[in-house]
Amino acid sequence: MRVRRWDIFCRIIDNYGDAGVCWRLARSLAREHGQQVRLWVDALDVLRRLNPAIASESAPQHCDGVEVRQWSAPFPGIEPHDIVVETFGCDLPDTFVAAMAARNPPPVWINLEYLSAEHWVEGCHRLPSPHPRLPLTKYFYFPGFTPRTGGLLIERDLIAERDAFRGDPTAALSLWRTMELPAPARDELRVSLFCYPTAPVNALAEAWARSARPVTCLVPDSVPAPAAGGSLKVQPIPFLPQTDYDRLLWACDLNFVRGEDSFVRAQLAAVPLVWQIYPRQDRAHMIKLKAFLDLYCVRLPADAAAALRNFCEAWNEGALPVDLWPPLLRHLDTLKSHAGQWAGRLTQLNDLAAGLVEFAEERLQYAPFKIPLTKQELS
Repeated sequence: MRVRRWDIFCRIIDNYGDAGVCWRLARSLAREHGQQVRLWVDALDVLRRLNPAIASESAPQHCDGVEVRQWSAPFPGIEPHDIVVETFGCDLPDTFVAAMAARNPPPVWINLEYLSAEHWVEGCHRLPSPHPRLPLTKYFYFPGFTPRTGGLLIERDLIAERDAFRGDPTAALSLWRTMELPAPARDELRVSLFCYPTAPVNALAEAWARSARPVTCLVPDSVPAPAAGGSLKVQPIPFLPQTDYDRLLWACDLNFVRGEDSFVRAQLAAVPLVWQIYPRQDRAHMIKLKAFLDLYCVRLPADAAAALRNFCEAWNEGALPVDLWPPLLRHLDTLKSHAGQWAGRLTQLNDLAAGLVEFAEERLQYAPFKIPLTKQELS
């Protein structure tokens, strides 16, 4: 595979989710596929929380083989690279789009969409969209859970690292010591909680306080902590960089996650999860939740599927009856086994980064040179 130059644009809306996906993609393209990547981000401070090696200053910098640039206005006059990835419909600067049109041949322009399990995604994956005025074509690329989508970001060594961590009895203990936490007690349920402010955290705390099994809830400093009491202990933890957060997901018995990046990593952790989608006023997020649960629960026993579905729907509705926790707890072993099988099936999909490299290369090999546009046509 030839070395190509990439521009990836990220406008951060969902705090860590958008930045998390873009950083994993940029790093994977550089480290695993030998590509030259320039990542444009409008909030370097958010990216820095995911990787402390990144400086929050606006000067160009390099980290993990990726050139990181501040996306600010006015946008600098700079030549576009071979492939331009517009993540999550973030709308590229007009001057940069004009520069793309002036390039000969033009870049491969890809709009990397949000992850969804909805059926229509398969039909829209890789579809072209000609620019209404300029000689450019944008291609829609959809991550997903089926072979007819772009798959998920799964690093080559991720599963081996996860299994090695699980197979080493000292690995989790070392993680807990790093966070100044004791080892879990024999019957303790250790849960990570990462959610939006709209989540019914107080109702969850009440359910856990009444739980038949002790619960220790690990809460990062970016999430309001629930009140401890009864069977519930609450342990604040620092916000973790991506690599450490993966290990936390591997070490816990249940993970509450949100958005897209932590959602995917929780699935690959092969641990039961509860997902909160980025809430929308038009309730479109509930459609996405149902589509995922329909797919995820296909091979679950009916009673375990009902317990998970009822809990997840109530969690996303913002009203969580306390009586939904006992059924979920009762089926936790079944959900754990299912989570392992589901993660195994996900690893059989195309890796998202590898698929993007292949898709872009196909179009670059056959990209025709064009007659240069006049200044009037570019304006």
